[in-house]
Amino acid sequence: MITVIKIAIIGFGVIGRGVAEVLLEKKEEIQNRIGEYSIVAVCEKDGVAYNPDGLGWEVLKMKGGDFSEGSTVDIIETAEFDVAIEVTPTDIKKGEPGLTHISECLEKGSHVITSNKGPLVVAYSKLQELAERNEVQLMFEATVGGGMPLIKLVRNDLAGNEIDSIRGILNGTCNYILSRMESEKLTYNQVLTEAKELGIAEADPTYDVEGIDSAAKVVIIANALLNMDITYDDVEIEGITAITPEAFEVAMERDYTIRLIGEVSRETGSLKVSPRLISTHHPLAVTGTLNAVQIRTDLAKDIVVIGRGAGQKETSSAIISDLIEIFRK
Repeated sequence: MITVIKIAIIGFGVIGRGVAEVLLEKKEEIQNRIGEYSIVAVCEKDGVAYNPDGLGWEVLKMKGGDFSEGSTVDIIETAEFDVAIEVTPTDIKKGEPGLTHISECLEKGSHVITSNKGPLVVAYSKLQELAERNEVQLMFEATVGGGMPLIKLVRNDLAGNEIDSIRGILNGTCNYILSRMESEKLTYNQVLTEAKELGIAEADPTYDVEGIDSAAKVVIIANALLNMDITYDDVEIEGITAITPEAFEVAMERDYTIRLIGEVSRETGSLKVSPRLISTHHPLAVTGTLNAVQIRTDLAKDIVVIGRGAGQKETSSAIISDLIEIFRK
């Protein structure tokens, strides 16, 4: 029986630091749900910080040279921890370095919580088999929709339902660009420049605007929630770069808008990310950086979830919910 839950955070950028801050700030509240815990290790590209007795608020002040020499692999191999929170950057093609981190943690018998889409896109089935073989859990609520609950909603609250399809807006950057083009009658390039200045779009927004990020989430949804066995190459992808203000004018004349929709359908076999016409009165016609997903089931019929799909606090919310799910008293 675990007396103190020991946590390792792998990746200590914006998300990793956000998770650490929540774990320290809300410690009493979270411990009431799961029992006593401590952060024993954090790993980042500049080094590691490790204390088997626990790291406190001082870890949030650490930068660059404050970390000890060592690698993430060293910590995984030698440190004692019960759960690893893997939040390194996503690589859709190879899944690294997250794929190695997650595999090795599962192999040693540690639970894993991740926001990293890459490893799940590349090797979902293998990672799940590894988790089951070692009797630990792989949790990934934060990979799809950030703070918007979807994975556990379908697996737990909709248990007993057959999921016919899941479709919706899975990328907040694209939704911001499209809704601003609609409301302000601006060009794609004008709004993209604005989004970069506001920090909503990355300096290189390719993953978002070309539909790559949404397609990765479609793969995870299909495999994890609809029990498919698909790869990224199975998804038909079209981004938003060719959308014009004129296209919105035509759509609005008919009381429609344009949104980038990712869809997984068991009935039609559709695996697709593309700009779609949707009614302005439809629940998916959200604006700004919001995400929205429509889950079609046989018993509960249509369920719609709306929430913020990215951000430090929002992603931390999903990770903490996974932690509580694993260790709930």
